[in-house]
Amino acid sequence: MTEKEQIRQQIDALDRELLELLNRRMTLAREIGRIKKGEGEGTLDFQREEEVLAHLMHLNPGPLTPAALRNIFREVISAAREIQAPLGVAFLGPEATFSHLAALKKFGRATRFGPLATIQEVFTEVEKGKYHYGVVPIENSTEGVVNVTLDLFAETSLKISGEIFLEISHDLLSKSGQRQDIEVIYTHPQAYGQCRRWLATRMAEVPIIEVGSTGMAAQKAAKNPNAASIASAFAAPLYDLRVVERRIEDNPGNVTHFFVIGSHTPGPTGHDKTSIIFAVDNVPGALYHTLRPLAERGINMTRIVSRPARNEAWRYLFFVDLDGHREDPQVRPALEEIESISAHFKLLGSFPKAPGVEVLG
Repeated sequence: MTEKEQIRQQIDALDRELLELLNRRMTLAREIGRIKKGEGEGTLDFQREEEVLAHLMHLNPGPLTPAALRNIFREVISAAREIQAPLGVAFLGPEATFSHLAALKKFGRATRFGPLATIQEVFTEVEKGKYHYGVVPIENSTEGVVNVTLDLFAETSLKISGEIFLEISHDLLSKSGQRQDIEVIYTHPQAYGQCRRWLATRMAEVPIIEVGSTGMAAQKAAKNPNAASIASAFAAPLYDLRVVERRIEDNPGNVTHFFVIGSHTPGPTGHDKTSIIFAVDNVPGALYHTLRPLAERGINMTRIVSRPARNEAWRYLFFVDLDGHREDPQVRPALEEIESISAHFKLLGSFPKAPGVEVLG
């Protein structure tokens, strides 16, 4: 027996052990699901899942990389959830959009995913209870906030249950994979904005047609041999397309921030974020006085964005993210004080911070 054959025998033996251990883990997960059901709890526990992953990352001696470890155990946890009770997650579709990729990174493949045509539909279907959660884009590192998502947060009863930061890499896809065949390019407006300089330099004569998502762009390119789409290479095998050119985004390090929306607000983990909306009266210093409770308690504000209120001319809503959980002893009184000062106040949710940027692939 050769050395290679001996090593493969060892791998086969380890695989049998892994299979036995995984099935034992699923049996225990089923029992946890039975207990949760008896206590009236939901299947998904973001707090527990992040604790499990953080503990494993701490224990990992290598050579398994942190990214590989997260990918493997995300699928193990996803399978454990599925064996307890199937979980439904909506996203801006069709398949292979970046919202879909973000949802896969967060929930794993053992999930019932629902591709929907608009961000509005994601909010609506989750509010109706047709899906447990939804994944919606909130901001891109180069193109800024997604205004429709901000506007919907002002109106919805849903909470923010989690977040995902996803690396965004755009590829040019077509049926033939040949640039000379391209007569039109389909793209989502955000994707176009992120690839504008590359297109102006390399494809200046080709008309651009904007569509509702990168997945929809790939669908349209699949139906036209003289069309191309800007999408992730992940979409190519799904729609029988080929990559014409990889990584055509203008800025490397392009990242999109997604929120997970649902009716559930996770408990504190010690590494959390809170999102709020408020409006202030149109008087000097109003915004300063409203934010002062955060500064006085040493609470870090990680983002502030303003949007016009839809129901009142010249009234603005401020969307604020801050470090900490609403139940933290320093955060709770700050939120209560902000609410007492504000003309309008809404807590969007507290949730575990994302551990980092999820990498495509």
